[in-house]
Amino acid sequence: MSAVARIVLASGSPRRQELLRRIGIRDFTVRVPQVEESYPAHLTPPEIVAYISREKSLAVPSDPDEIVITADTMVFLDDERLGKPRDAAHALAMLTDLQGRRHTVCTGVTVRQGRKVLTRSQSTQVWFRPASREELLAYIAGGEPMDKAGAYGVQGQGALLVDRIEGDFFNVMGLPVALLEQMLHAFGVYLLSHPPAEE
Repeated sequence: MSAVARIVLASGSPRRQELLRRIGIRDFTVRVPQVEESYPAHLTPPEIVAYISREKSLAVPSDPDEIVITADTMVFLDDERLGKPRDAAHALAMLTDLQGRRHTVCTGVTVRQGRKVLTRSQSTQVWFRPASREELLAYIAGGEPMDKAGAYGVQGQGALLVDRIEGDFFNVMGLPVALLEQMLHAFGVYLLSHPPAEE
């Protein structure tokens, strides 16, 4: 990084923590926000995740010199939100609906330092291949789907159900890292380059 900044990741997701380390942000603090994920009914899927990521950011206490990163990821099938499954039967129902079809993964990202707040969203299209009931049951039996929106993890065995992806792969994991890197420029953090020279 071209600037020393105190980074706070406001997420308990191990996948987001791993992705921050992958892109070169290794020294950061984790603070998990406690917010109710409610939103106005009229919002579109990208607007929903942007709204919730901003609400999460504002719920995290921070010092003026800290840069807070929050994200919210949701899976939508025909604009219907698919959350985390309640149980194995619910996971099977969701995965059955997804197989052989396209769905959308949306992530909202908010970066905040003091009163300066920047929010963006990213959408990725994911196509599942047709899968048998036996395959879906075997996947569920491994336990991976139970804590994930849409009942699958693309970074694990869930990848075996995916036919193709159009857009940012890391967005499906829960953090669009290229978008985040560009957003951090507004806060003086450059992961690949130096700040532009002043004229």
